[in-house]
Amino acid sequence: MGEGPVDESGLAGWALSIAEKKLADPLPDRWNHVRGVVARAEAVGERLALAPPDRDVLIAAAALHDIGLAPDVAATQASFLDGARWLAARAVPARIVDLVAHCDCGVVESTLRGYGDDYRAFRDERSPTRDALWYCCLTTGADGSATTLADRMAAWSTTYAGDDVIARYAVLARAELEDAVARTEDRLAGR
Repeated sequence: MGEGPVDESGLAGWALSIAEKKLADPLPDRWNHVRGVVARAEAVGERLALAPPDRDVLIAAAALHDIGLAPDVAATQASFLDGARWLAARAVPARIVDLVAHCDCGVVESTLRGYGDDYRAFRDERSPTRDALWYCCLTTGADGSATTLADRMAAWSTTYAGDDVIARYAVLARAELEDAVARTEDRLAGR
C-alpha cells in the first residue's frame, strides 16, 4: 500500500503499515512503543465496546500517533504537529489527523516550541476515543510494555534530559494527562 489515503474499512491496517514503514528501521525503540500502544488500543477498544468506526479510528490513531518522529516526516521539534500536517497532506480522514495533533496534549508542547498558532487547524474532540488514545499511549512504556502514567512521566526526565521544553510540558500538561487517563480507567471499570 502507498502513503495515500484509504477507505475507512482498511484504515487501521493501512495506518499500521505506514507506521512500520516510517518507524521500524530508523527508530526501532519508537516502533516498539507504537506496537505496544496499538495492542493496548485494540484491547481497550474491545473492553470499552467501542463501535467499529470509533474502534478503527482509535487503532489507526494509535498506530500513527508518533509518525511525526519519523526522520522523513519531522520538520520541527513539535512531533504531533509534524505528524498531523504530514497526514493531512495525504488526505487522511480529519478525525485521525486531529487525534494525532492533540495526542497527549500535544498543543502544550507545540506552543512551548513556538507553534501554538498552528493548532488552530486541528480540533480537539475531547471524547472517550481521544481519552482512550491518550490512555493507551501514556500507559505504554518506551519498550511497548504496560506501565503507569506516573512511571511514564518519570521516564521522560531521563529520556528527554536537558530538554527544557519537555520538562515544562510535563508540568503544564500533567493535570490534563492525568484526567484523560482517569476518565478512561473509570470507563474501563464501568463507572
